[in-house]
Amino acid sequence: MNFQLKFNVNEKLYLKNPESSEVGKTIVKQAIELIFETGFEHFTFKKLAIKINSTEATIYRYFSSKYKLLTYILNWYWSYIEFISELKTKEIKNSLEKLDKILEIITHYDNSCDEVEDYNIKKLHAIVISESSKSYLVKEVDLICKEMVFEPLESLCKFIAVIIKEVREDFPYPFSLASTLLETAHDQHFFSEHLPNLTDNNKHENHTEYVLDYLKYITSNFIK
Repeated sequence: MNFQLKFNVNEKLYLKNPESSEVGKTIVKQAIELIFETGFEHFTFKKLAIKINSTEATIYRYFSSKYKLLTYILNWYWSYIEFISELKTKEIKNSLEKLDKILEIITHYDNSCDEVEDYNIKKLHAIVISESSKSYLVKEVDLICKEMVFEPLESLCKFIAVIIKEVREDFPYPFSLASTLLETAHDQHFFSEHLPNLTDNNKHENHTEYVLDYLKYITSNFIK
């Protein structure tokens, strides 16, 4: 069943809220499609304008740069993952089972909520795997961080860290493990698909299952 989700994305990422108009929503939706097709390096507002049958000037009314557009998309994704994680773990009483469910969600092994009317979640996940680090591996990251544009990512890590503390109250690195699990979920999936010799996925297939098994192994040995 398709449904719509609305999240408050940091207003410093846009000049005009894309949620305020159909044009804005189209810009974001088609940006996801185009980044998925071409990669962020080859993504330009000129190409996006052609795709939406409009002008670059129209896009610049909403976003001042392709970097801010990418970060907007990623922020929406982090908010989505936290929302789904809260929804899926709400009725689970056992903390270990909660954490296992979180791992299924961040690897998209649990894809039961991938159908939303807003954006193509599978393509968005692919963008996160290959492009998400580009939102913070920049020289200006400290200044950007002061604008709190990474708050949705930090909020998701906090949510996971709380569950880790539920599993093992005396675990000394809950936030570090939470962020490690997120980054590992993306990096190992990318490696499994494109640089398999950097992984132990000898079959070079079933990438999602491989990453999930690896994350479960990490957590079971770190916080059992």
